[in-house]
Amino acid sequence: MFICSKLNELKKIQSLFLIVLILSFSNCAKKGRPSGGPMDEDPPLFVTADPPYESINFNKDEINIYFNEYIKLKKLNDQLVISPPLNPANPSLISPQGSPSKFINIKILDTLLENTTYIFDFGSSIVDNNESNKLERFKYVFSTGNYIDSLTLSGSVKNAYKSEDIKNIKLLLYRLDSSYTDSAVYNRKPNYVTSTLDSSNYQFSNLRKGQYLLVGLNDLRNDYLFNPSTDEIGFLNDTISLPRDTLINRSIPIFKEELPYKFKRGKEIKKGQLIFGYQGKPSNLTIKTLSEVPKDFSIIYYKEKEKDTLNLWHTPIEKDSLIFKVSNKNSIDTVIIKLRKKKLDSLIITELNRSILNYKDTLFFAANNPIIKLDTSKINFVDADTIKIPYSPFISKKESKIGFLFKKELNTNYRLNLYPSALTDIFNQTNDTVSAQFRTRGLDDYGEIILAIQNPESVPVIIQLIDVNDKTVTQEITSKTENITFNYLLPKKYKIRIIHDTNKNGKWDTGNYLKKRQPETIEFYPETIELRANWSINEIIKIKS
Repeated sequence: MFICSKLNELKKIQSLFLIVLILSFSNCAKKGRPSGGPMDEDPPLFVTADPPYESINFNKDEINIYFNEYIKLKKLNDQLVISPPLNPANPSLISPQGSPSKFINIKILDTLLENTTYIFDFGSSIVDNNESNKLERFKYVFSTGNYIDSLTLSGSVKNAYKSEDIKNIKLLLYRLDSSYTDSAVYNRKPNYVTSTLDSSNYQFSNLRKGQYLLVGLNDLRNDYLFNPSTDEIGFLNDTISLPRDTLINRSIPIFKEELPYKFKRGKEIKKGQLIFGYQGKPSNLTIKTLSEVPKDFSIIYYKEKEKDTLNLWHTPIEKDSLIFKVSNKNSIDTVIIKLRKKKLDSLIITELNRSILNYKDTLFFAANNPIIKLDTSKINFVDADTIKIPYSPFISKKESKIGFLFKKELNTNYRLNLYPSALTDIFNQTNDTVSAQFRTRGLDDYGEIILAIQNPESVPVIIQLIDVNDKTVTQEITSKTENITFNYLLPKKYKIRIIHDTNKNGKWDTGNYLKKRQPETIEFYPETIELRANWSINEIIKIKS
């Protein structure tokens, strides 16, 4: 009996051991990812360089820069700034490009200037291989002379018209010596360059004592030369004097110049429709027909929004070409346009306001061809109770649109029918039936913003209410201390732009580099206003002189 008891106890121990053993193997067999420790968040570190950092009397054509771990170069072409700039015809060869390495190799192909401090500013292009941690604004510095220049200059730039931050602006310094002329920004590389990259701030380092012109450039061709047709520019009127000036306390406004007018070309795009392209902003552009044409021949032309283009329509004519005189002030161009298109576009009318007409908007219909005649007997405009609505129709003189003015009632449904032949275009074509149903909002659907303008110096200003994309919603012009009310506003976020209308022409004027004219000053109310339906918001605007 004693022996059986012992045997049973032994079997229990063996069974328990077997279970533990199976569980141990089971845990070992489970797939899992080891933690591997904390994520590497440290950027790579510069260790040494050959030739050494801040070498003097530099006469090499190859540089090796070593780091404590494997690195990659990311967006090098966007980030790298070499100052003074080298000849783009002989760009330096820099590796690695795409593959990891513990060093950067630079082969200099250009001839370096004598007694000059050079900076290879890598921006944020150097990242470690595993986690892409950035080594911010790493610079390699050397001098072809017997000392390293050490002066600095810092400041910021801003968009001259919009509230958004402006990035990746090149800052150029031109030494004001006997060789300098105002045309240098168009045809000569600057003495020093730096970039704002990912912020609106800039900083020059390793500068030499002297007098300089400071220019900011949105350099689309990346050649450090100002091309007015594509680039934006900004500049300081004051001379920079080093070492006296080390910090610029005002932001440089970056703006697009208004190009001088220049006619480009004309061509036929559809039968009866031509386009005339030009550069700049015309002051009084007119087009006249020089060809022999019938007495009933006519033309209509409109400027295309946001483009340097005029659209011109002409009545049908059986000719191989037409000759036009394009005039703008003292500029006269003669253009011959071949007529090859065979088919006219049918008249198409489109309702622009869709289902809701806001209280301060005008009811518009767009036409693909200019409308020359309205027949009100074929227009029916009623409310929800089929009561006729008095209205005044008009043909826009600025674009191919037809408008309807009427006394709007809040929270009301309307229907407007344009029956066949209500509208006639320049080609003597008429419309098919167009039926538009829309409504106005109730007063509770809108909000209002009341601005208390404090303007003790009677500064002429344009107060603009803009949306978050800087598009103007509405505006008022004033030079007084007064309250301005913007009502019937849709509930959304708004910003306030304040334009100092120095020349009192009712619009913002850009700058001009050669004339040394800065763009008109713009301020932004520091806070975004979030307007809700049925709200009234009051703000105080202090105008600075």
